[in-house]
Amino acid sequence: MSQDRVYSFEFFPPKTEEGMEKLHATRRQLAQYNPHFFSVTYGAGGSTQEGTLRAVREIKQAGHDVAPHLSCIGSTREGIRQLINQFKSDGIRHIVALRGDLPSGMAVAGEFRFANELVAFIREETGDWFHIEVAAYPEYHPQAKSAQDDIRNFVNKANAGANSAITQYFYNPDAYFAFVDAVQAQGVNIPIVPGIMPISNFSQLARFSDVCGAEIPRWLRLRLQGYADDVASIRSFGLDVVTELCDKLLQGGAPGLHFYTLNQAGLVSTVWQRLGL
Repeated sequence: MSQDRVYSFEFFPPKTEEGMEKLHATRRQLAQYNPHFFSVTYGAGGSTQEGTLRAVREIKQAGHDVAPHLSCIGSTREGIRQLINQFKSDGIRHIVALRGDLPSGMAVAGEFRFANELVAFIREETGDWFHIEVAAYPEYHPQAKSAQDDIRNFVNKANAGANSAITQYFYNPDAYFAFVDAVQAQGVNIPIVPGIMPISNFSQLARFSDVCGAEIPRWLRLRLQGYADDVASIRSFGLDVVTELCDKLLQGGAPGLHFYTLNQAGLVSTVWQRLGL
């Protein structure tokens, strides 16, 4: 395996002290793999801003590189300016810059409409201080007018100053490689790291996938449905599927892997060990 590949783990900010304790335990377990960074998500319209900031600071204080997610929809320029200055004063050098979702009940998009505007604003305000990650959608964003439109949106983010990208999760490696080829054909060569979602609960995965536009291939959906409530079989089969997916991606030249942990270490650790990373 190439040494310059980037491996990272994503968390969400817990809502309770108990959840925070569990996150500490998960982070300690995954830290032994020396990831390049941990990332922490950010709720719609900044609804988890306090929790995100707290989790980010604690990970940073434990000696790890950390990348807070920052979504701009529903936000003001001044609000974003304050946040990035806060990250900067905390010594954070890495941001995942996203458009994000408008919180339910909020009708106005705020002063930013697209992620490329957020990337450009961070660059204007802070120069090269931050390594900026953006999102990529190998199976295309659910709100994109067309595949071509989505490729164009991605190119705009890269041209605005993004350093690299993390994809939405997927289970079809061909979709990833086709997306990378399409972007490179537009002259964009930033690293696009595949996002990996371990499989532990089929109904939860199906719900996530319907919302975010990630496709569960028919063969995979039918196999998982066939296990019904047999959690052990779902996990065992899911581990085989995800390990094989990661292996194909790395063999095909993917520049790393970004694991959506859902604040759990077990499945990610098993995949990691099976891959021999």
